[in-house]
Amino acid sequence: MATADELIGTWRMLSWTRKAVRTGEVTDAMGPDPNGYISYHADGRMMALVLNRHRPPLKGATPTEGEKAALFDSMLAYSARYRLEGDRVIHMVDASWNPAWGVTELIRPFTLEGDKLVISGAPGTDPKTGDEVVYRMEFRKVPPLLAASS
Repeated sequence: MATADELIGTWRMLSWTRKAVRTGEVTDAMGPDPNGYISYHADGRMMALVLNRHRPPLKGATPTEGEKAALFDSMLAYSARYRLEGDRVIHMVDASWNPAWGVTELIRPFTLEGDKLVISGAPGTDPKTGDEVVYRMEFRKVPPLLAASS
């Protein structure tokens, strides 16, 4: 079982799939090769940001209303307090791109093997389709850029 110390750090997303509970169909949640990170900090806080790497370029300097909607639908961002309970990490969301996420705790079963973090097994509601899905996210730990000061 993983400890909080093993979870602390920044993790780069490798993949994010969703399996529709009704049909069993598996699709990429943010397109192939998503651009995202999740960070767990020693103070009990975490942050996540994920973007579809293949977002269309803007047609001008300022996004149109339609472009804003497409940009919103192709990203996810939130911050939360977190705690570990066995093989689950629980996120208590306090700021999010989706206000509905601050209503309940996000319970995320996970496994940790060296520099690989897999969060999977928790059913949820796809915010774009409303379908019940089960997500699977894979991350690789990012080496620290700065050495800790003493």
